[in-house]
Amino acid sequence: MKIDKLIVKNVLTCYPEDDLSAPARGMWEGDCGSIPVVDSWSRVIGMITDRDICMAAYTQGKPLREIRVQDVMSKTVVSCKTTDSLEQAEELMRRNKVRRLPVLDAEKKLVGLLSLNDIARGARSEPPASRAARLQDAGQLLAEVGEPRLREPVCCALEPVTRKLSVEAVEIC
Repeated sequence: MKIDKLIVKNVLTCYPEDDLSAPARGMWEGDCGSIPVVDSWSRVIGMITDRDICMAAYTQGKPLREIRVQDVMSKTVVSCKTTDSLEQAEELMRRNKVRRLPVLDAEKKLVGLLSLNDIARGARSEPPASRAARLQDAGQLLAEVGEPRLREPVCCALEPVTRKLSVEAVEIC
């Protein structure tokens, strides 16, 4: 199956010079957790998530309107092409542990976004004979993408018994 049948084509975007209130508002109004950051030619140059926004506001102690997208966005973008197969896109997600992929055309311009949710919804709409297998594959992909990356937290510590954040151990990064 080609991914162009699953992608969301009406994608909210923001610019690197925007302040964080723009993507935060877009995520709230669009009910999404990640927005591609594009240049003036609609080429994806970064991604920003709701977590990026939250952590920037927390660590910098500033209002969202005082922090620029370019200062907190992820500049490493994992993307796929409209001509890629679903299996290729899933492998990119799995290998890079990302839940969303910007989908680019031949000129590397943004044409859509493919998420784990899109894959799961697509599996649910499969014919009955293949639906169970595709749903199982989607669940396995979610589990693999959701595996924690192998790294220790840098600026906070979790207490093993309560699993609550230890306020004394937290330092502003």
